[in-house]
Amino acid sequence: MIYLDSAATTFQKPRTVASAMQEALMTMSSPGRGGHPAAMRAAETAFQCRSELAELFGLENPEQVVFTSNATHGLNIAIKSLVPPGGRVVVSGYEHNAVTRPLTALGARIAVAEAPLFDSDAVTAAFDRLIVPGTSAVVCNYVSNVFGFIQPVEQIAAICRARRVPFIIDASQSAGVLPLDMKRLGAAFAAMPGHKGLYGPQGTGVLLCGDGGTARPLLEGGTGSLSIQQEMPDFLPDRLEAGTHNMPGIAGLLAGVRYVRQRGLRDICDRERRLALLAAEGLRTLPGVQVFALPGLRDQAGVLSVVPKNRDVEAVGDALAEQGIAVRTGLHCAPLAHRSAGTLDTGTIRLSFSDFNTPEEVYRTLTVLRDLLG
Repeated sequence: MIYLDSAATTFQKPRTVASAMQEALMTMSSPGRGGHPAAMRAAETAFQCRSELAELFGLENPEQVVFTSNATHGLNIAIKSLVPPGGRVVVSGYEHNAVTRPLTALGARIAVAEAPLFDSDAVTAAFDRLIVPGTSAVVCNYVSNVFGFIQPVEQIAAICRARRVPFIIDASQSAGVLPLDMKRLGAAFAAMPGHKGLYGPQGTGVLLCGDGGTARPLLEGGTGSLSIQQEMPDFLPDRLEAGTHNMPGIAGLLAGVRYVRQRGLRDICDRERRLALLAAEGLRTLPGVQVFALPGLRDQAGVLSVVPKNRDVEAVGDALAEQGIAVRTGLHCAPLAHRSAGTLDTGTIRLSFSDFNTPEEVYRTLTVLRDLLG
């Protein structure tokens, strides 16, 4: 199979990920649930994972790294910690339902920083206009999951710092690909999955807490600490980690993070962008195909969307699957992004790359698409 759906989940993992998970199943119990070797081994693995993530993302204290089940879980914690019912929130025009649905459930007043696709200056200007007194929080994804648009989070963070408005970053598509320094940005939270660019397993996620004092539990329960107390502990990460940890997942995530750190963000990003650029240039030669990319993939990561004119994107995606090529079609859980780009009625075919894809896979995909669309 040619797998080009890494914006959903990186299917190909480093071999060390599966090995670490298997070892965890055989040797670890739960951290904080005893002083015996199985519990202590789990505690050490969890601490090592927090420590490496803290180093990767510019946090001084590993305790500011909270394990979640996915990015959506982390975003819900962040949003519901900062946004009161009916609060005013500014978001970009390219947000995922993991942001917009929790805000809608809160009855939040959502102001959308509308801007054309791949126009970073317009995005910054829109946020500058909308971040006004009375804003509860600002939420923006670093990279659009539909179009790969790298949004100007540093400029948005600077506006938020100057106006003392909490900033939440959705790093779902950027983690493991683009640098993110929580201390320098001054963000309140950044949420990310473990199963995408960090090459961990599904069921893992991370919430980085820049302002841990504002973090409120989404769940209450056992933490292995302060058991006599009936309120959740007032310290991180325990305050946000009720229940038993997913130790096979955390061990696998640690192996994935170590792969990313050894390989290097720059090299991974460069490889993904080269593959996406190769695909974009080839797709532009096909008749009747709209390719959402600027020349040289400026302001874009390794995620590429296309729309074939007069062809249903779902049907094309199914035909590719029959040829052993995995892509994602439709609205990608991000109708706001499609509304911004003018593809809400059609959806798109999304090709998204990882460090394990090859140019040969791109050439094969282009050949199949040429036959399907010619």
